[in-house]
Amino acid sequence: MTLVRAKKHLGQHFLTDKNIAAKIVDSLSQVDKYKQVLEVGPGMGILSDFLIQKTEYAVSLIDIDTESYLYLQKKYPQLGSRLINADFLEMDFGAFFTGPMAIIGNFPYNISSQILFKVLDNRQQVVEVVGMFQKEVAERCAAKAGSKEYGILTVFLQAYYKVEYLFTVKAGVFNPPPKVLSAVIRLTRNETAQLDCDEKLFWQVVKAGFNQRRKTLRNALSSLINKEKMTDNVTLDLRAERLTVNDFVKLTKEISANR
Repeated sequence: MTLVRAKKHLGQHFLTDKNIAAKIVDSLSQVDKYKQVLEVGPGMGILSDFLIQKTEYAVSLIDIDTESYLYLQKKYPQLGSRLINADFLEMDFGAFFTGPMAIIGNFPYNISSQILFKVLDNRQQVVEVVGMFQKEVAERCAAKAGSKEYGILTVFLQAYYKVEYLFTVKAGVFNPPPKVLSAVIRLTRNETAQLDCDEKLFWQVVKAGFNQRRKTLRNALSSLINKEKMTDNVTLDLRAERLTVNDFVKLTKEISANR
């Protein structure tokens, strides 16, 4: 079979190390909570080879690259309609999957954040994610409050998922090698995909706080809070990066109660 060319405009860097591929697949840990697993951007199938061996999973693959899709059609004819030639970011999960599922992949680095926000949009269904990201993005996902990496994406992910930084991956195990280090993380969804507050307001508070992260929350959230009723709220004298997810939930409830 003709090999697939890695395409720069798709951010493709094909993993070549089978030991790392097996380690990524074995990092799926919630087998009792789902049977459906979707691999994003399988390329030539180095992860897929190990995934398909796991008979407890109903494996689907999605790749926007038609060359990869045609290659994988020949390699895995048994997948049939579970091999999908489409853009993951445009995917309607409900059209392909019913019930809980996991997502796995060596994700294209140029759309890492968009992939994670797509997961968040489908958090009711997606109970686990294991993926390879640029190391900097992986560190941002797993960051603690108060660190410079901590931001909007961190808070949103950690509001709904336990985020674990699993291991770092060197550039030499990819073709072509990226100019950055990579890392694998695991997201395991909380028991509930619902927050104990007005979720729409929570998202507004987090975004507004970090969009002006050098300002105190009292100033950054001026359009959302009732200043007269919240003059004594000391949390508002902090910057967004100092607040944990629980702090943001508590603040959202207070803003909602004092409108």
